[in-house]
Parts: sequence; C-alpha cells; structure tokens
Amino acid sequence: MKKLVKIGTRESELATWQASHVKELLKKNGIDSELIFIKSEGDINTVTPLYELGVQGIFTKTLDAVLLGKRIDIAVHSMKDVPTQPAKGIRQAAVLKRASYKDILVFKGEKKQIEDELLNHDSAFTIATSSIRRKAQWLHRYPNHAIESLRGNVNTRLRKLQENNWNGVIFAAAGLERINLRPENSIDLDWMLPAPAQGAITISCRNDDDFSFNASQLLNDEPTFICTKIERDFLRALLGGCSTPISALAVIENDTIIFKGNICSVDGKEKYEIQKEISKVNGNDLGEIAAKELLENAAVKKILREIHNGK
Repeated sequence: MKKLVKIGTRESELATWQASHVKELLKKNGIDSELIFIKSEGDINTVTPLYELGVQGIFTKTLDAVLLGKRIDIAVHSMKDVPTQPAKGIRQAAVLKRASYKDILVFKGEKKQIEDELLNHDSAFTIATSSIRRKAQWLHRYPNHAIESLRGNVNTRLRKLQENNWNGVIFAAAGLERINLRPENSIDLDWMLPAPAQGAITISCRNDDDFSFNASQLLNDEPTFICTKIERDFLRALLGGCSTPISALAVIENDTIIFKGNICSVDGKEKYEIQKEISKVNGNDLGEIAAKELLENAAVKKILREIHNGK
C-alpha cells in the first residue's frame, strides 16, 4: 500500500492554494497526498497588529505542534512567516521555486495621479499595512504619510481598502498573483526591499521522517534555496524575526550572488543599508557576513536594542 502524505495547511485561500500546489507537484512525482486544514493563532486574532502580538511564528507554531504530534506529515508555509530557528524536532524539507519577491501598492484613484503624487514626497497619503517592515520603509521615503494598521486575509484587506478612507494598501505581489486577485490599480514598489524569503514557499517535516523529507526534496529549487538561506541568515544574525523592520534580497546572476539588505528604525527616520556581491560557490555565509558588517555600526545596534525592548 502506497504511503499517503498528509499536508498540513492554514485555511486561508492563499494557504490552501500553496498546499494544493504542493499536492499537485507531489502527484507529478508519483506521491499521493491529502490536505489537512489547521487554524493558526494568527488567523484567529485578525485585529491586533502583528508587531504588537510580538510572537515569532504566529502563523506557523500551531502547524508545528500538529506536525510534531504526527497528525500531519508535512507543513506548507509562506517562507517569510517561518522563524529562522525551527522548532525542536522539525527540519526544512524543501523550498519551492520563488514567485515575485516584490511588494506592491493597491490604490484608489487613477494610476497616473497616484504615481505623480508619489513622486511628490510632500504628499499626504494614508497607507494601510500590518507589516512593521513595510511601515518603516514607507515612512522613511514618505515621512508625511500616515500609516494605518490592517489585518486579515487578502480578500479582507482588499475589501477594507474600499471601505476606508485610505489611499492604498501594501501587499506581497506573490500572494495576490497566486490566487489571481491582483487588481489593475496596483503598482510594483521597486524601491522597497522585501522581507527575507518573500515570494517563496517552504515545506517542513519531522526530523525522523525520511520518507516525507525525500518526497519533499523532489520539489526543492536550488537557486531559491540558496537565496532564501542567505536572506534568512542575515535576519537571524541581526537577531530579527518576521515582525522586525529588516529587509533582504539575494539574486543569482551569471553565477554571482547579489545581496541587498537594510534595517530601519520603527518610525522610519533611520535606515542603514548594505550591498555585496560574491561568486555563487563562495556565497554560503554571505548573509551572516553582511549582518556582521552592519552590526559594526553603533546606530544599528541601537535600533536593534530599541526593537527588542519594545520601544
């Protein structure tokens, strides 16, 4: 009798799409599976801003518990939501090929008018986001703008944009594009550096489950694995979590890894950046190296202290 892999997933439309995508890829490789739906703490509390919850892995720890309890064999996550230090007994089994890593602005009004207003850094928009990283980068670029907190799944956030007196809402492009919900009234925020591993899907399994690990490895995309490892190493070395204003992006071009990272103060007034290039064969420690170089700056250490002290 063939083993049936039980895939754990959150219940949102995006999470379901991601888990179903893994199910389809496993089937193409001759492996049968089924979806098991789990409600996470992050899905239950959709009011409190994520950065106020102060919990790393708010969307993943419930699935971790179910995985360790052997109710499921693998868990599928948006990789940017996964803590850089896995729960004891759990390992990363695969990273799928990355979709768009970009943030986008979904806005009200005419595109040309919005673009012209954004070129005017003295404009007075109101923008909604639940991400402290997006908030900090936006305020650094547009200090006169107001930021409103926004929680809920992508459908809820799109609806709230229409219901409230906001000029726009920031989303991850991959989330909207995967479920065909990206509106025409949206623009790429090419200047905004993404969250580490944004746009990537990861699979987790138990340390002692070699069957599920090997099955998942069939879906692993090496370039995405390399780049997301570097980005998450940068985040971990800066002692950051998913609710910190730390951004990172690694891309591979002609066997060269190009890395960009930054950290902002929560209010967006300060931003410190780093960029490095290295050959792919020598890039394994690039994230840690970049983080250590940033940490030589006393101002960066001060920002990190303030973040961890909740200021």
